[in-house]
Amino acid sequence: MVLAENQKLLIPSKSENMVLVEKLVDDVCDLFDIKEEIYGHILVALTEAVNNALQHGNKANPDKHIAVTFKVKSDTLYFTVKDEGIGFDFNNLPDPTDPANIEKPTGRGIFLMKHLADKISFEDKGIKEIGRASCRERV
Repeated sequence: MVLAENQKLLIPSKSENMVLVEKLVDDVCDLFDIKEEIYGHILVALTEAVNNALQHGNKANPDKHIAVTFKVKSDTLYFTVKDEGIGFDFNNLPDPTDPANIEKPTGRGIFLMKHLADKISFEDKGIKEIGRASCRERV
């Protein structure tokens, strides 16, 4: 894959397409010589965002698509994930660290994203997620 500014990956909502997202992260991190720790954070945060778009936003409907874009500004990578769902209340999510939620098999994706990325924001009622990661090591 030849990368360009504002590279866009448009994939049908099928779990087998996650490998394309992983390949995008590999290519971006190789191109910008991202350190292994930051690479791991980007990979987990972005695959969580895409998995949320696939499972929750698009309800795994292969006729719906997920758009993944990236751009670089200064020393910061921005990844955007947009699905075709109806959105969600991102301000009112259960705390996965609450003892009542610890045993639940789901509900940790956004929690992980927020802890692995420098910043996560939501737009369009939550159908668009924007993650920011510095290309430099965290201090």
